[in-house]
Amino acid sequence: MEDKFAAIQTLVVQYGIKVLMALVIFIVGKWVIKRLSAMLEKLMEKNAIDPAIRHFVGSLTYYGLLIFVCIAALGQLGVQTASFVAIIGAAGLAVGLALQGSLSNFAAGVLLLIFRPFKVGDFVEAAGTAGVIQSIQIFTTELHTGDNKKVIVPNGRIIGDNIINYSANDTRRIDLVFGIGYQDDIDAARRVLEEVLAADERILDDPKPVIAVVALADSSVNFVCRPWVKSSDYWPVHFSVTEAVKKAFDANGISIPFPQRDVHLHQ
Repeated sequence: MEDKFAAIQTLVVQYGIKVLMALVIFIVGKWVIKRLSAMLEKLMEKNAIDPAIRHFVGSLTYYGLLIFVCIAALGQLGVQTASFVAIIGAAGLAVGLALQGSLSNFAAGVLLLIFRPFKVGDFVEAAGTAGVIQSIQIFTTELHTGDNKKVIVPNGRIIGDNIINYSANDTRRIDLVFGIGYQDDIDAARRVLEEVLAADERILDDPKPVIAVVALADSSVNFVCRPWVKSSDYWPVHFSVTEAVKKAFDANGISIPFPQRDVHLHQ
């Protein structure tokens, strides 16, 4: 009886120490993981990383390391953990293959939030869509088009294509072309264009607007007119200058010719 009690006592002490060590590994490991996750989030916060990415990466780091701590604690108890590691690896590979497209969009979302080629409120053209950025999510980006349609674009398509940000700079150049007849006075037409641009206070003096003959076309002499404006004034000035030039040409007897051909008949 005493031998059995001694054997039981030995087993209790032996496994009690293993259980105690496993608890120590789990508790200390969990505390260290929390500290590491918090430090990582603070580091990302100092580098102005988006809050969505901070929380996601922090949680991913925490639970990923916690799995290894649990495996280490089970190993201390004498559990064969090689099979657990193999199962976790196989499951991770299967999930990665199944979510290949989603993971690509996630990686693209992280890049968009880190490098910030655009921000909420910018008017951009990306992935064949033009609109105002409403939100940048981990997997998708939401835009509102000019006719107020909501478009949700996968981040992978955005990061893999050209991105044109029309709001990135404070000023933009408007490129306009006006044609006059070959019989019209070029100098008079240039003066009219200069007067129209000078009358619009939204047009910037620096850089100076460019007005020049750009082409001797089939039916007209074409002027290029390139004023600079604030980005927010681009379309209002584009519309108003086009209308003002037409009215000014009419008032000064300068024609805007239709396409025409000279036909010669030979007997």
